[in-house]
Amino acid sequence: MRVEAEIHLAGIGSWLPEAVGTDEAVARGWYGSAQRKSSGMRAVRVAGAVPAPEMAVRAAEIAVRRATASGLTADDYGALLHCATYHQGPDGWSAPHYVLRHTIDRPIGAAQIGPGCTGMLTALESAAHRLVADPSADAVLLTSADNFSPDVVDRWNSSKLFLLADGGAAAVVSRRPGFARLLSTGVASAPALEELHRAGEQLFPPGITLGRSLNFEERNAFARRQWERGSAGPSVHFGEVVAETVHRVVAEAGTEPEKLTRICHTGYAEGALHSIYLDPLDLEPEIGTRDLTRDIGHVGAADPFIGLDRLWSRGEVVPGDRVLLLAAGPGMEVACAVLEITARPDKIAHATTDEESRR
Repeated sequence: MRVEAEIHLAGIGSWLPEAVGTDEAVARGWYGSAQRKSSGMRAVRVAGAVPAPEMAVRAAEIAVRRATASGLTADDYGALLHCATYHQGPDGWSAPHYVLRHTIDRPIGAAQIGPGCTGMLTALESAAHRLVADPSADAVLLTSADNFSPDVVDRWNSSKLFLLADGGAAAVVSRRPGFARLLSTGVASAPALEELHRAGEQLFPPGITLGRSLNFEERNAFARRQWERGSAGPSVHFGEVVAETVHRVVAEAGTEPEKLTRICHTGYAEGALHSIYLDPLDLEPEIGTRDLTRDIGHVGAADPFIGLDRLWSRGEVVPGDRVLLLAAGPGMEVACAVLEITARPDKIAHATTDEESRR
């Protein structure tokens, strides 16, 4: 979708807990040394008992402060969209409204988008639609956070594609100029592949109510056994879906993949990064955020925005640069957006210190 209207990112923020090195994880028997070597991962962020919504609040405080440079106040926000890929707190309770209460605290709608690692990019597209359709408010606050510390999650071994990490990110989408303009967005899916993330599990009762762990490797093993017994394998190559979607969205932004300055992507391990993104797109790792994500892990839907926050706040992208945000998740689904950087961090009020974002 080419974004014809003036839609901008007026603020961005992220919050990450302390890192636990993969060398320590191997020494403690949590993670295999061979897997550590093949994944290329150096560390994972672990929040312990810090609730996911609280991490979203901390990231949002940074994004909202930065957005004041666009003249935005709390009364200018029309909605809050919160994203999550794992449980946020008590059943029957609203994490989005907790985030709303502890940030802009206005009587506006707050909704949760998810689950899935494309959630924050889906929220970005939804925010753009809202701002075009409803002129009564100038901004939408996006947040995302997850904490994978519960005992039923083995963050080190739940998947060979990534190591689950804790943290939060936030962005302010606005009609008013900020530090980046949204040029295009897009989402596509291959619903024939949805079974890959439930293989071997019944839909009811939900696995978490039975104490089942979040273990993608168990499901992958089940699917492989079914294929070996003659069941039909996947009819769609997800890498092709990724490539088709990215090329379409980049073209809608009026540019070409080779003219992108950087790509902010999911925090995958080495093999998955190449098979899902780099190889289908015929890109080199240096254009991505691998040097960042290998010290963080996979923070659910927040990854692309954590990457953008780091690149922009450190001056690694400057006005005129075009940046692709890219995520993929269960469904299978891919989402992406192209931004053009329009301002440097020294032009945005309330620059965030490293201590604030715990980097």
